[in-house]
Amino acid sequence: MPHTDSLIVTLVGGFVLAFVFGMLANRVKLSPLVGYLVAGVVVGPFTPGYVADTELAPQLAEVGVILLMFGVGLHFSPKDLMKVRHVALPGALVQIAAATALGWALGYFLLGLGHLEATLLGFSLSVASTVVLLRALEERKQVKSDIGKIAVGWLIVEDLVIVVALVMLPLIVLKEGQVFDPAVLAGSIGFTLLKVALFVLLMFVVGGKVLPWLLVRIAHTKSRELFTLGVLSIALGIAWLAYSVFGASFALGAFVAGLVLNGTPLGHNAAERSLPLRDAFAVLFFVSVGMLFDPSILVTKPWAVLGVVFIVIIGKSLAALAITTAFKLDRATSLTVAASLAQIGEFSFILAAISMQMGAMARETHDLILAAALLSISLNPFVFAIIDRLGARKPPEPPLEQPRASDAEAVAKMM
Repeated sequence: MPHTDSLIVTLVGGFVLAFVFGMLANRVKLSPLVGYLVAGVVVGPFTPGYVADTELAPQLAEVGVILLMFGVGLHFSPKDLMKVRHVALPGALVQIAAATALGWALGYFLLGLGHLEATLLGFSLSVASTVVLLRALEERKQVKSDIGKIAVGWLIVEDLVIVVALVMLPLIVLKEGQVFDPAVLAGSIGFTLLKVALFVLLMFVVGGKVLPWLLVRIAHTKSRELFTLGVLSIALGIAWLAYSVFGASFALGAFVAGLVLNGTPLGHNAAERSLPLRDAFAVLFFVSVGMLFDPSILVTKPWAVLGVVFIVIIGKSLAALAITTAFKLDRATSLTVAASLAQIGEFSFILAAISMQMGAMARETHDLILAAALLSISLNPFVFAIIDRLGARKPPEPPLEQPRASDAEAVAKMM
């Protein structure tokens, strides 16, 4: 296609097909994410017909990653995490370790992968999707319940682990011809962590004062467009700062930016204003991921696909059940948390894509992860139906906290 119209054609094709397949997925009671991924497969290079710009789509997806991580930071609640830390923290860590070990065993012993690639496969299968989990809890009216608090807190810990992993991954992947040297690796990790710590400190000390002041000044203009543009500029600008100056990832910079704004008086309004943009670019992110998926792996390696799906749905669920039972949680809570985590999504895609770009993961392994995501997200409603028969469904609990009022009069007037 001509270079001058590749952007608009890619956007039109991505959004329209994502809408069509998202609606179809919703009609059959599946997550719209399945539809977005299928839309990407349709416009990808591995299926006949129209092929979207494979160079432009990943760049749009990168914006989607930035806004997704910005949203995670905006909704990160240290108070909620602290309330359930005795379960969520050890539970998430043990469950990640169990799923990673299962994935490593599958990759190393059955698929013939190297230790690093097999470990990355298992780690990618260990982290659940924020979007899918929240959607499932919202449908069951359990987001604000004790069950929802534990599941969301568990997921927050997983998200934090992934953020750290994205920082560390470039340091542990050896380039071609590079020899493993523990001293050099330790020095690189230490220097990188120092830069990341400096960035985080700078954001909380300086950004914690400058950003709230800046948002208030923008809010006083009473312009919704300027406020939305200001929030978007903060997210993208800080992500770029983290990447270009401190050597961190775009994702980490966006997450920290959201985290800083989360504790400000206008943090709630910033989350609301950035939501449409986050949703739009998140759709492009999932479409871009679908474009990378070669569906032929479902035919050429069916047993490998079944293996990774087994780890995601059965292995992770059993690990979560064992942990919640050990902490003496009731039956309904244990089953709901287990079902909520029996899927993988956006962070698995990010980790797999970066691993493949660095040469640490083959395309077939990447496709296995995407297949596991597609199938586990599609099967998640059926997992919840099964646990309801086992006694997971109980009357909705009252919210633990009352919703807070508008964060600032300036924005209230602006609305």
